[in-house]
Amino acid sequence: MLLVYTGDGKGKTSACVGQAVRAAGRGLPVAFVQFMKADVQAGEQKVLAGLQGVVLHIGGCGFFLNEKERAQHREAAQRTLAWAEEHLDGLFMLILDEALYALGLGLIERPELENLLEQAGQRQVHLVLSGRGLPGWLEERADLVTEMKEIRHPWRKGVTAQPGIEF
Repeated sequence: MLLVYTGDGKGKTSACVGQAVRAAGRGLPVAFVQFMKADVQAGEQKVLAGLQGVVLHIGGCGFFLNEKERAQHREAAQRTLAWAEEHLDGLFMLILDEALYALGLGLIERPELENLLEQAGQRQVHLVLSGRGLPGWLEERADLVTEMKEIRHPWRKGVTAQPGIEF
């Protein structure tokens, strides 16, 4: 199955973490891949790294701030995608957290992601993707799409990111 968590609201990564916990709790092997986040020990990274049955790969460079960094971010995204392809065998679930961000920024391209989707399907590995900007072609292909919608967010009042809430 292909599950997608998208939208402009909070909760996409949290939903992915929940899927990982649910599968790992059943003794099913999971790979959790982060495309955009750096290894800064965000709360979910600390928990996932210690969770039995979950392999965590943090492949990003952090926030994509400007075009001068594009090559560095593209290279990191390509390494992350290659890592995911190399680790499909034996998995129950592969989670590609922030893959839609990477796709929307052109750090990974549609044919590259489609190739991974095909490989996962051939191996009967469930895929979970998250991020903003779900393209129509991927929405059509997905078995489940959940959209997180922002109603209110504290950053609009000037509240900075809070440990345990945003990271």
